[in-house]
Amino acid sequence: MPGRWRWQPDMHPARKLLSLLFLILMGTELTQVLPTNPEESWQVYSSAQDSEGRCICTVVAPQQTMCSRDARTKQLRQLLEKVQNMSQSIEVLDRRTQRDLQYVEKMENQMKGLESKFKQVEESHKQHLARQFKAIKAKMDELRPLIPVLEEYKADAKLVLQFKEEAQNLTSVLNELQEEIGAYDYDELQSRVSNLEERLRACMQKLACGKLTGISDPVTVKTSGSRFGSWMTDPLAPEGDNRVWYMDGYHNNRFVREYKSMVDFMNTDNFTSHRLPHPWSGTGQVVYNGSIYFNKFQSHIIIRFDLKTETILKTRSLDYAGYNNMYHYAWGGHSDIDLMVDESGLWAVYATNQNAGNIVVSRLDPVSLQTLQTWNTSYPKRSAGEAFIICGTLYVTNGYSGGTKVHYAYQTNASTYEYIDIPFQNKYSHISMLDYNPKDRALYAWNNGHQILYNVTLFHVIRSDEL
Repeated sequence: MPGRWRWQPDMHPARKLLSLLFLILMGTELTQVLPTNPEESWQVYSSAQDSEGRCICTVVAPQQTMCSRDARTKQLRQLLEKVQNMSQSIEVLDRRTQRDLQYVEKMENQMKGLESKFKQVEESHKQHLARQFKAIKAKMDELRPLIPVLEEYKADAKLVLQFKEEAQNLTSVLNELQEEIGAYDYDELQSRVSNLEERLRACMQKLACGKLTGISDPVTVKTSGSRFGSWMTDPLAPEGDNRVWYMDGYHNNRFVREYKSMVDFMNTDNFTSHRLPHPWSGTGQVVYNGSIYFNKFQSHIIIRFDLKTETILKTRSLDYAGYNNMYHYAWGGHSDIDLMVDESGLWAVYATNQNAGNIVVSRLDPVSLQTLQTWNTSYPKRSAGEAFIICGTLYVTNGYSGGTKVHYAYQTNASTYEYIDIPFQNKYSHISMLDYNPKDRALYAWNNGHQILYNVTLFHVIRSDEL
């Protein structure tokens, strides 16, 4: 229709209906704000023209017409969708924080009980053996430093509640604006939404990350394949995509198995086979956002191969990187170049002559494979059993067989390192692959023909002045 739309006073019942629609949408967890069906968009209930030829319409409920093209209405809908998405993220964050808080409160109660027991022993220590007294005292000294950390966990939970309140307030304002379009400064509203979105993203990243403090006992998922190999899931796979990727051997092979789910992988041998254009080298492959990244055999070339179209998307040389068993892990196996992912993206771990055979860490662009930043460490690559990255920190094991522990950590965000002592069970005595999956918060391992999972414990402390 010619002319421009304008609102009429008789729209009051329609506004009520629209508000009711948005209240229903906001009350439904994980429901999209924007309609998926065109029938559920704006609908012209009646229309006419005034004496000047301008259109007059009454809008009651959704059906896609010219009215939906109003720029301010579209902007407000987009803002409401963004806040709704943030609300969903906050709910996930809240559940994770509450889970961690329950664990922390349990630890706090244990410490209080231990402290009470310690005082009882201290008051009547003459009636108890000196050895028992010393053991309890040592345990108490070990736990005391955790008290301020527990308080920080409680602060985390309060911070998440604050985010929830802010999101609810913004949602309320947006719903009111659906009734009275133009009554609020759009720029100011956009600024509030953007600010909350940035702070939420920062909070989620900090809560997802932390310092490695423990590795669980292993869970054997399956026993299959040769002594060496790799297996993984895609940390960026969409919801419902639980495929497992399996690569047996460390050279002279180019077939990747695809299992539909972890259950299929555990219980069946039903799989789809993908043939790579070149054989891989080592066990440092990784599947990330639908592509498999691998080191081409007997070269320092990295290949990004799309598993859906089965085509090479990108190849690039990793400059100066040793290959063909020049700078392998202690177990050998052409493990010169190890690709891995963490919360921040794609990484390559290798060694160069320029760094005297010590480990080099490079962050890569997952699309172009260009090196974004590089760190030179002082840890000899050939002395490392295996390595993985969590939250930008490289963790290195002291060996691959027998008693194994994580004993070196290099923090890329500060370009510093430290020696640590985190033991974990090397159940089958020969680890040839150890990679972290940020989605599962777990370590995937190939141990002497066994596919294994380890859960990890991360300590995180966030302060409100950082957000």
